[in-house]
Amino acid sequence: MSSEISSGISDEAGDGTGAAGGKTGGGVGGEEFRAVLHALRVWDSPLPGFDTGAAPGEPVALFREWFVHAARAGQPEPHTMSLATVDGEGRPDVRTLMLHDVDARGWHFASHATSAKGAQLAARPEAALGFYWPSVGRQVRIRGEVTACGPEESRADLAVRSRGALAAALTGRQSEVLGSAEELARASEAAWEQAGAEPDAPAPTWTRYVLAPAEVEFFQGDASRRHTRLRYRRSAGGSWVRELLWP
Repeated sequence: MSSEISSGISDEAGDGTGAAGGKTGGGVGGEEFRAVLHALRVWDSPLPGFDTGAAPGEPVALFREWFVHAARAGQPEPHTMSLATVDGEGRPDVRTLMLHDVDARGWHFASHATSAKGAQLAARPEAALGFYWPSVGRQVRIRGEVTACGPEESRADLAVRSRGALAAALTGRQSEVLGSAEELARASEAAWEQAGAEPDAPAPTWTRYVLAPAEVEFFQGDASRRHTRLRYRRSAGGSWVRELLWP
């Protein structure tokens, strides 16, 4: 899953209202938007604690523990994460996608090498990941170098996923300008049929990536705003240094 959508909407008034002060296009005006925004609350239910003194010496073990805890606590889609990269002009970019694994090498995800994120990672193979699990008030942030896996491991990534995932990979052309919804429908239908007939069909641009962490931060929210933050930072010698951070 990837969310890289530009709305293409502009509003000269800047707050969703027209010159006469009414809503444009049946949208929501700035006053209504801010009223809803400011009425929202977070962490109204009990949150887990975080004993940093009992945290393991390396971040993968703690991430796995927090991930399973969030999933069992009912957090929807805990495997979705934000991936931040930088383009050729130094501008940051971010999108939402799925975690595929976490092991001694790092955090795994996949995409097309020809997509925007693929091109950005090829030019500058450093990235950041962000997880947010509001049901338990926890965040995890990871930064590090990204490596593209070889074709065998990349194809194996698709082998364990659904027919729809293979069809999407076969469709390809991610991040390119789309001429029409009909063009997408035709390509998607053809890819769906191919995925059913050829479950081992090659998807040459599909690439599995691994982010090797240089820094991992675990954040436990607190309703009284006394949040707990623990950062693991890779030292020059390769060992992990643990540091508490001010909230």
